[in-house]
Amino acid sequence: MILDQIKHTEIYYPLGENFRKAFEFLKSSDLENIDEGKYEIDGDNVFAVVQNYDTKPRTAGKWEAHKKYADIQFIVSGKEKIGFSFPTKMIVTEDYNPDKDLMFLKGEGEFLILESGYFAVFFPTDIHMPGIAVNLSTPVKKVVVKVKVGE
Repeated sequence: MILDQIKHTEIYYPLGENFRKAFEFLKSSDLENIDEGKYEIDGDNVFAVVQNYDTKPRTAGKWEAHKKYADIQFIVSGKEKIGFSFPTKMIVTEDYNPDKDLMFLKGEGEFLILESGYFAVFFPTDIHMPGIAVNLSTPVKKVVVKVKVGE
C-alpha cells in the first residue's frame, strides 16, 4: 500500500507505464468538474471510475481485494476512513469473481484517513475497505483508477 499526496506522483512512475498513465490522468484532468462514470485511459489496462457518495458507518463496510488490478483511490473532495489489511488476517466470505475482479473477506485491519488531494494505492495483496465515515456520514467525490498488474 502507498499513501501520498497527488503532487508526489512522479516518484511512482518506476512502478510501470500503466501507473504513469494513471497518475498523469489524475494530475491533468479537471476532477472537480468531471462527471460520475467510467473513463478509459488505456483500454482495459488503465481506466478510471468517478464516484460521488456519502460515507458509511464501519459496520456497513466490506473488506475487498482484487487480483488483476491495483486501485489508486484519489479523494477529490471530502474525506473518509479507509481500511487496510493483509490476506493472512482475513478469511474469504465471497469467492473471487473474475468478471468483476473482486472478492470479499472478513477479518481485522487498520484504518487511515484519506482527505482531498491524497491518494492510496492498493495492490492485489492489499485488502481494503473504502468509503467509511470519519465521524458522521459526509459526501465524498473520489476517482478510483484501476491499473492492470496481473492476468
